[in-house]
Amino acid sequence: MIFRETSLKGAFIVETEPVVDSRGWFARVFDKKEFAALGHNGEWVQMNASFTNQEGSLRGLHFQHAPFSETKLIRCIAGHIYDVIVDVRLDSPTFLQWYSVELSASNRLMMFIPSGFAHGFQALTVDCELFYCHSSYYTPGHEGAIKYDDPLLNIAWPLKVTQISERDLNHPLLTPEFKGIIKH
Repeated sequence: MIFRETSLKGAFIVETEPVVDSRGWFARVFDKKEFAALGHNGEWVQMNASFTNQEGSLRGLHFQHAPFSETKLIRCIAGHIYDVIVDVRLDSPTFLQWYSVELSASNRLMMFIPSGFAHGFQALTVDCELFYCHSSYYTPGHEGAIKYDDPLLNIAWPLKVTQISERDLNHPLLTPEFKGIIKH
């Protein structure tokens, strides 16, 4: 695996190194020692999958508050998405900065998202399927979210939003002070 650090400290694009032969390919997508070298010493306690059927559909931007904040590893296994992370760590030099990457079944890239980041994505094709590894269990009542079109972030979503949940549409806008959204 090749780990490319993003502009947001602690977040990485993970590139697989497939071994190819006449049957197809084989690649590692996780190695505990290599992830520990990045600072991820936890374990994956929950794995989720999502399916998004329409191009332009948007999900996010979601996170969990401490003590249930979570590290995530995201892989697109069907289709093509525009994946976005936002640093919501109050003490971070990249606080409220965002980073994006296109993940697809064909490029086999993964996004390693450390604790303290919001995450969302937009489907760039029909029939997108994602596989997520989480370091913490989903804990109702500890969810946090930021509205996808918050002017303070000014995320450049590539497509017009065609579908979004009522919940995601009604997430709060940030205030310039951003106090009270992140609980430590």
